Amino acid sequence: MRKVLVIHGPNLNILGQREPEIYGPATLDSINQGLVSLAQQLGVDLKVVQSNHEGEIVTAIQQAMTWAEVLVINPAAYTHTSVAIRDAIAGAGIPAIEVHLSNIYAREQFRQHSLVAPVCVGQISGFGVRSYGMALRAAAELELKPKA
Repeated sequence: MRKVLVIHGPNLNILGQREPEIYGPATLDSINQGLVSLAQQLGVDLKVVQSNHEGEIVTAIQQAMTWAEVLVINPAAYTHTSVAIRDAIAGAGIPAIEVHLSNIYAREQFRQHSLVAPVCVGQISGFGVRSYGMALRAAAELELKPKA
């Protein structure tokens, strides 16, 4: 059974209220319920974390080193600013998939650069809630390299 950690970054806890014209009407609870349901269908052991704090996200990535096989992360605003999250992903040695609800490349210029993308195996953005499902499916099907 594939073990996947999903991390939701800052302000995602207020989805549904926050700029629904950009992020859609779905709440984080509804996204998580969909992920749990999909994980059961795919035979994935799923853990989900949300934090508004950079250090807590770094800690979650580090703790995942002991059990997770794939990381799905929506770093949200930290995508564009956090060297710490980027370094945690690189150091963890866990394949990571970056996820965004909106298409970050069709938005403000400062949102069009991801510090996280270069240390991820892939990025999915712009498909709203479906971005998460796509990422979880990719995580379930990802060919993993044997650990040294």
